[in-house]
Amino acid sequence: MNTIQIYDTTLRDGTQSEELNLSTEDKLRIATRLDQLGVAYIEGGWPGSNPKDKRFFAEMKQYQLSTAKLAAFGSTHAAKGTAESDANLLALIESEAPVLTIFGKTWDIHVTDALKITLERNLELIRDSLAFLRPHADELFYDAEHFFDGYKKNADYAISCLQMAMDAGADLLVLCDTNGGSLPEEIAAIMDTVRERLPKARLGIHVHNDCELAVANSLAAVRHGAVQVQGTINGYGERCGNANLCSIIGNLELKMGYSCLPQGHLERLTDTSAFVAEVANLRCFKRQPYTGQSAFTHKGGVHVAAVRRNPRTYEHIEPELVGNKQRIILSDLAGQSNILFKAKQYGFELDKGDPFVLELLTELKNREDQGYEYSAAEASYELLVNRVLGRARNYFRLMSFRILDSVFTEGVEPFTEATVMLRVGGMVEHTAATGKGPVNAMDCALRKGLERFYPNLNEMRLMDFKVRVLAVANKEEGHSGTASVVRVLIESGDQKSRWTTVGVSYNIIEASRQALEDSINYKLFKDDQKKLTQAIREI
Repeated sequence: MNTIQIYDTTLRDGTQSEELNLSTEDKLRIATRLDQLGVAYIEGGWPGSNPKDKRFFAEMKQYQLSTAKLAAFGSTHAAKGTAESDANLLALIESEAPVLTIFGKTWDIHVTDALKITLERNLELIRDSLAFLRPHADELFYDAEHFFDGYKKNADYAISCLQMAMDAGADLLVLCDTNGGSLPEEIAAIMDTVRERLPKARLGIHVHNDCELAVANSLAAVRHGAVQVQGTINGYGERCGNANLCSIIGNLELKMGYSCLPQGHLERLTDTSAFVAEVANLRCFKRQPYTGQSAFTHKGGVHVAAVRRNPRTYEHIEPELVGNKQRIILSDLAGQSNILFKAKQYGFELDKGDPFVLELLTELKNREDQGYEYSAAEASYELLVNRVLGRARNYFRLMSFRILDSVFTEGVEPFTEATVMLRVGGMVEHTAATGKGPVNAMDCALRKGLERFYPNLNEMRLMDFKVRVLAVANKEEGHSGTASVVRVLIESGDQKSRWTTVGVSYNIIEASRQALEDSINYKLFKDDQKKLTQAIREI
């Protein structure tokens, strides 16, 4: 099996994404996780461009990577100076990274218009920079910036840049589609020509995603001789991003017969994707191929019926191969198969045609017609199922509540107070609390009234809160604009898990109340289940 080197540039090129910012500590954590995934190279940054990247390489000297080699990135030396005196090249050497990568111009208009130097002088920059670095690197790579665009305009000059880099000691020539505008057939044809003209060259590929073709272009390059693929986890990068390594690795390993990770490491791909997103404080892209939460998720009843018999009917690979899992979600598109599958997940077997299944399916479709979204709020659905089955007790009943939101002085934040009356067993609790806004105040008041009965509620925290206007809801009643029906999703969590609940109403406070109640009830219900399971084990 042929091996393709994966060169990860999340910590350098990925951080050029406008919403992505990483501290030195963040970069250290991600580098460690990328090493555990098993990529061949981790490009840590550009030590000559900023103090943070310089600190990163200094800190990395204390780490022992097990599978990856650390690479430092830079550019050819300044046109008005020399390689020996160039601060950027000296910073690369000072980083002590075993792999050094520099980029240089290969498109003639960048040489004449951006650098404002002659084509001959640019070749000297490439030669002198690589020759200066050669004794200080275990491996030396040359990124031919804008190579494909440069080749289309002036093929001979673009090739001469590659030849100069080889002569100066570069171990690998990385062909870059920097503007992301090339098509797969163009990549393939140019790769073939380069191999013909430079038969001894080892080639890599680095492409951007401006035409949504970065993955396709990378795979085309591999088919036509590239031995290294550069990209980023989750496709992070400037403009439309870089080539997404999650998709590239999955395709190379599972579709094309190449090896690019150590044996047994492919199943770490999904966790790595989620980890990088979490450290970057970005939401995971649910529909991302291979590693996304929705990559193996089924919603329509016909699909669910089929995958329950044979997952291959609607899944191109086994999700577990990349560390992902199959999910069945519920919606107004659901059939009995969805209900049966979810019921089995919750611990009980039901048969098709069971009156309970039909009743629950009808209730589900009616509620989704009102605006409830159970595919995004499975905790609320699990409660609904277990209540109908009589498996979830009524932990409390909210008899009444009142929210007071007032401003005492102009320019001062509103004062928010929630008053609630609860019945717990045969006792009535009447309490109040203040908070940062009506939802937080109600949350605090509910907890204040319940925690003496259920102390474990102090473990629970509200993690996220979303409101969406449902423009189509109650259309016949003329509700629109600020009178529209809204859906509230609340994500809560404790030390071990997270769950999402839903509420729907034209009154945002009422919708929030529904979601909050479900969230608290779900926490109490799951804790009861754990106690029951533990008791059964002890018998």
